[in-house]
Amino acid sequence: MFTSILVLFGFGCLSGVTTVLFGFGGGFVTVPVVAAVTSSGDAMHIAIATSTAVMVVNAGTATVVQARAGRLRREYLWPLAAFIAAGALAGSIAAAHVGDGLLRVLFAGYLGLTIADSLIRGGFLRAQGEPRPLGTATSTAGGVGIGAVASFLGVGGSVLTVPLLRRRGLPMADATAMANPLSVPVAVIGTAVYATAGSGPAGYLDPVAGAALLAGSLPTIAVVRRVADRLPDRVHAIAYVLLLAVALVAVAAGG
Repeated sequence: MFTSILVLFGFGCLSGVTTVLFGFGGGFVTVPVVAAVTSSGDAMHIAIATSTAVMVVNAGTATVVQARAGRLRREYLWPLAAFIAAGALAGSIAAAHVGDGLLRVLFAGYLGLTIADSLIRGGFLRAQGEPRPLGTATSTAGGVGIGAVASFLGVGGSVLTVPLLRRRGLPMADATAMANPLSVPVAVIGTAVYATAGSGPAGYLDPVAGAALLAGSLPTIAVVRRVADRLPDRVHAIAYVLLLAVALVAVAAGG
């Protein structure tokens, strides 16, 4: 148990880094490690549920930090956030009724598709043109889809919103900054649903794992925010894809 807590604490520190630099809030870092240290047959459900709970705090804290830095732009956050919230409710309810093995396969599959899309399709590794507004269809149907997938897989939405905003011409620093407030509704709704599902006293949530992750992430967020703006844009984009690749390997190995 002590070793598992130390491992979770270490990955909590890593999730603090990814929250500030990539807007992840925890998802792709915390889901593989919680699943790996959980002995229950519902390991993926517990991992996804705990990840969403950690993201409530991480993404909320990072949102305050990014707002103070002046990186949040209302026209990219609203009404997209409202439609993401609507999709999150449907996605989290669906995930609670899906088998653990299928969740693992879908999680790994989505990682693979995102990595391939970022590398093959233009507009991610290098921003193209001036920033452009989101269209109505993107904010509505796209927002619902983002919320559903994000809550289903416990990833907060950053892996969907960052490429979306990036291809609208935003610098990586701005795209990842806005991924945090866009992850908050997914995290809050997902946590509420997962806390009432499962057989444990906190539903699928693992309070001990969540506390260990937050003990590492919160101090790290406070430190990393001071150096986040120094990362070159292209290096920032490449690092984002590399982190997804590491998470994919971790999930595949855990399976």
